[in-house]
Amino acid sequence: MLTEFIIGGAAATISGVAAFLITKKIDASKYDIYVEQAKAKAKAIEHEAEVVLQNAKLRVTEAELEAKQKYEEELARLNNEFNGRLAQLEKREEQLAKKLEEELEEVAQEREAVKTEKAELQRLRQQLDRLQKEYEHKRQEALKILERASGLTEEEAKRLVLQHAEEEARGEIAHIVRKYEMEAKNEAKRKANYILAQATTRYAGEFAAERLINVVHLPDDELKGRIIGKEGRNIKTLEMLLGVDIIIDDTPGAIILSSFNLYRRAIATRTIELLIEDGRIQPARIEEIYEKVTEEFEQKVLEEGEQIVVDLGLAPMHPELMKLIGRLCYRASYGQNALGHSLEVAHLAGIMAAEMGGDELLAKRAGILHDIGKALTHEYAGSHVDLGAEVCRRYKEHPVVINAIYAHHGHEEAETIESAAVCAADTLSAARPGARREVLESFLKRVKAIEEIATSKPGVHHAYAINAGREVRVIVNASLINDDEAVLLSKEISEEIEKNVQYPGEIKVNVIRETRAINYAR
Repeated sequence: MLTEFIIGGAAATISGVAAFLITKKIDASKYDIYVEQAKAKAKAIEHEAEVVLQNAKLRVTEAELEAKQKYEEELARLNNEFNGRLAQLEKREEQLAKKLEEELEEVAQEREAVKTEKAELQRLRQQLDRLQKEYEHKRQEALKILERASGLTEEEAKRLVLQHAEEEARGEIAHIVRKYEMEAKNEAKRKANYILAQATTRYAGEFAAERLINVVHLPDDELKGRIIGKEGRNIKTLEMLLGVDIIIDDTPGAIILSSFNLYRRAIATRTIELLIEDGRIQPARIEEIYEKVTEEFEQKVLEEGEQIVVDLGLAPMHPELMKLIGRLCYRASYGQNALGHSLEVAHLAGIMAAEMGGDELLAKRAGILHDIGKALTHEYAGSHVDLGAEVCRRYKEHPVVINAIYAHHGHEEAETIESAAVCAADTLSAARPGARREVLESFLKRVKAIEEIATSKPGVHHAYAINAGREVRVIVNASLINDDEAVLLSKEISEEIEKNVQYPGEIKVNVIRETRAINYAR
């Protein structure tokens, strides 16, 4: 039993040892397989790494080539740009150098010309001094010859010359006497002008320059928004109906109406004032108020025209003409109110026609209607002369009235005393001091013409027109013009101004010759 147990133990031991050895051998074989597999993987990884490295090297090489190519292209572009700009700079430098050379050449030429002119002036001055000396020498010789030939001394010859000059002066004095005789003959004309001037002062009204804008005052600035209206409907309706420009700005408590038509501007002002008082500012209400105000103004101008016709004693007259007379109050010419001007002309023409034996009332009628066309020039094309004559023919006015309308602007000759009186009265009313704005352009032309006449004379340095063109001061070169020649020069200038320039009154010609001796004490 024991033997079997021992044998069994031995067999088990041998089996365990054999199993251990077999297992160990198997593990050793697996280890070798793992080692081989690891070596194979390592070789594969190494191969992949080599491939990746080679690819990286290729990409680096390609990147270097691409960068090098871009660098060379950019370098070439910059070189081309640099060369182009360098060429431009060189070209500009050549142009500047050429221009500088030309300017230097011009300066040299001008300097040479100045030297030449200076030398020429010096030569002329020396020649003038020599001629003056020769003149004085020859004058002395001539005096001696005259003394020997005539047997007269120098003092006796001077007395003869003075006597001859006195005889010539007597002729000039006689001319002056004849001039004043002519003035005496024209005394009646002067007296008539004086009477007309007195008549002008009797009927000269006070005129203010007509403005181009009216200001409507608002009780509250919120009304500006209401006047404009939603989406600007109210202000568009106002401007379309009234025919004026409405200016709404930051001016507190006011809006501005602008238009050249005084009549429209007056209607617009009254319309907006009534709308502000009413408070209902909307397109329908605007049209209603505008129609109402227009009717009121038409009635008002008709009443004013009727009153003027009655005051002048010219009734009957067609209502349309009387309405146009009333509308002249809203017309101005050079700042002079057309209605006031027409009234002045009517009164003056009536006075003159009565003094000359004409029809006083007909002259007044022609005077009040001579500018009636000005009331139509804003609505119709054409001159106020043609429009006035046409409307007077339409309403069967007297032919003298139509002739006066044409004659006061030179379109026809004045055929009657009444027409001539209207022409004279129109000139007096327009030319009255303060009646109209002075025309600046004609004044400047006159002053320029006076100065040009003075400066055109030899030996004149400068000429200045002063005292509103009533005096011209002429500065002359003292070395070229002596005292006697200055007197003659002033006479020549005054005669040429009389011949070539139109001016009121008289112009004083003042020739100034000045010699200055300057030295320095050191």
